[in-house]
Amino acid sequence: MNDSLLSDINLLKSRVDSASIPDELKLKVAQMLSRLAHSAQYGVYSQEYERISHYIDWVTAVPWGNKSSDTLDLNQARAVMDRHHYGLNQVKTRLLEYLAVLKLHQQKGAKSSLARAPIICLVGLVGTGKTTFAYAIAEALGRKIARIPFGGMGSARDLRGQSRLHLEAEPGYVIKALVQAKTGNPVILLDEIDRVGEEARADIMGVLVELLDPEQNHAFVDHYLDYPVNLQDVIFIATANNTDNLATAVLDRLEPISMPSYTDEEKITIAKQYLLPRALAEAGLATGQLTIDEPLWPRIVRPLGYDAGIRTLERTIKGITRKVAKLVVEGQAQGVHLTDDNIKEFLPQY
Repeated sequence: MNDSLLSDINLLKSRVDSASIPDELKLKVAQMLSRLAHSAQYGVYSQEYERISHYIDWVTAVPWGNKSSDTLDLNQARAVMDRHHYGLNQVKTRLLEYLAVLKLHQQKGAKSSLARAPIICLVGLVGTGKTTFAYAIAEALGRKIARIPFGGMGSARDLRGQSRLHLEAEPGYVIKALVQAKTGNPVILLDEIDRVGEEARADIMGVLVELLDPEQNHAFVDHYLDYPVNLQDVIFIATANNTDNLATAVLDRLEPISMPSYTDEEKITIAKQYLLPRALAEAGLATGQLTIDEPLWPRIVRPLGYDAGIRTLERTIKGITRKVAKLVVEGQAQGVHLTDDNIKEFLPQY
């Protein structure tokens, strides 16, 4: 073997030796590198090197044993949720109860405070704030968060990865979430678990059962890594538009929390306190450059009729601020005052 090939292999070995990965896995990779050295004699070194190098990239990126500390301050958690969401007091109270259970188990020194904690599933129509609540919980705990999108997922391999025998193989979303978070105990948002592809639904639900069951997720095996990963300290939070399409075994491991629809009055408050200031900042406008007559808010809230969530409202307000920004940049106005006479020019046209 020439010096260049030996140098490549030693470099890979050095990366593995210096990484914080399980000893058993280090031994497994050492055996792979030994076979790599042997394969170089038969002219297949280049392809095998790329495959093993790619595997080592992922193995060393997984945060083995690296965990963040929880804040678990209920007052701070309430403040974070209030900052992100208006109203929804019943939902907030239930989430605070969930965090309280985690805190008590932690104070008792439980090996895993999550073993007896239910898996929360926020259920509600589009735009009711399900995803944002998950991010608020992560912020309140001081944990990293990673999102796994289930909408349109067509294969359980998306979650569990694909064998290294296949070209272009990679780990599944679960391992990628850990790598993204860089900790072994992040919040992982299982987003829209009811919207998976029909043909793969049974297989995906089977993987979900394993993820959500503390008796099973302590040794989750991704097909690409081919080595068990402990997920017991991960906080899983699921969202769904409804629970009709969820397997019974999955529902048994979830505690559904209904996200109520917003009333028009609540939407007006949300628009004034949350959406409009954010939209003005994103458009580069000062607060005084857009004023809106009070009687116009019901029309802004319902430009096209009833909508349970606030996503349409958010798009409407962003559309208004973009139009105002254009007028300011073109020199046609220093600011805009929306009245009954000009509101139609700023609302969506269909």
